[in-house]
Amino acid sequence: MAIGAGLLLFVLLAAVAVRATAVPTQAGGVPLRDLAADHGIRIGAAANPYLLEKNREYRSLLGEQYGSLTAENVMKWDTVQPERGVYDFSHADALVDFAEKNGQKMRGHTLLWHNQNPEWLSDGDFGPDELRSIMHDHIRTVVGGHFKGRMYAWDVINEPFRDNGGELRRNLWLRTLGEGYIADALRTAHAADPDARLYINDFSIEGRNAKSDALYALAESLLEQGVPLHGIGFQSHLSVGDVPGDMVENMRRFTDLGLEVTITELDISIDMPAREAELRAQADDYRTVVRNCLKVSRCTGVTVWGVGDADSWIPSWFPGQGAALPFDQDYSPKLAFGALQEELSKAGIGGTPFSPDAAPSGPGAAPTGYGTPAQHD
Repeated sequence: MAIGAGLLLFVLLAAVAVRATAVPTQAGGVPLRDLAADHGIRIGAAANPYLLEKNREYRSLLGEQYGSLTAENVMKWDTVQPERGVYDFSHADALVDFAEKNGQKMRGHTLLWHNQNPEWLSDGDFGPDELRSIMHDHIRTVVGGHFKGRMYAWDVINEPFRDNGGELRRNLWLRTLGEGYIADALRTAHAADPDARLYINDFSIEGRNAKSDALYALAESLLEQGVPLHGIGFQSHLSVGDVPGDMVENMRRFTDLGLEVTITELDISIDMPAREAELRAQADDYRTVVRNCLKVSRCTGVTVWGVGDADSWIPSWFPGQGAALPFDQDYSPKLAFGALQEELSKAGIGGTPFSPDAAPSGPGAAPTGYGTPAQHD
């Protein structure tokens, strides 16, 4: 027993030594991606290929700290199909190449949305048959023809509900094709790449409210129809102090359906100028969101929407707010980064670890008539 205890102590000390000396990182300490992997989840970031090309600090942090990337803008319609039938994947390919070079998984974002559509599409005045054909062509070309096998997941349907309340958004697709466009898009994406995990992604659904209730009802209905829906994306664009107290309970009701859940676009904004008290409160909120994911056994990970405050979308859309990310304007780590490191360094938090590379199971994993995808994220 003494020999066994001594051997165990030696192994533990060796593991700590390896962890402590693994690689000196730009931000200091063990990279978030490695800490997250210990829990069977991935921590990711939204990425911009233009910043990758010109900003060394941005490029270094993105490769060093994050295990998955989401295309912030360059996989949206106005970039990949600016003219009807004319596709441009050059910017998106730059991101995918970077991810593959750095051992990162890539999340596709997004296939159907009400924003950032090219004028030819938004102003096209198409009838149902023509618009449905355009939608099918786009999904088959993007998901199956170009990126098949290179995306672990797709945000197929983005923000299908109105900003407030539980009504579906009267977007181009709903107005012309009716509610069935959602199931149609998911089925088309699954046929194009059966191994990709398919998501509905929306904001203001982190807690129980009319919008999250409506999304739950939609997800339940789609699964009952055998539609290949695998997960729900909780965008989580939050303000300091606004993490819902029932977030874990709310995520678990979706996982009880057999679905995955992922925090897909996390940022936590502060009324500017940011003071020490707000930055500490922000750090606590980042810690809470990650802890909430770790408490839900089918939460696959957390993605922050950007790298540093210099590249955040918040100030341009919400004047007077900012400082929303774990790194500041100069890409130096903030208290929020330290909170993420600390929380991910803990062991034995909450539910059973959900391996990102395990074969999925449950109603959301293998819809009737659609074969089980080999892997998810």
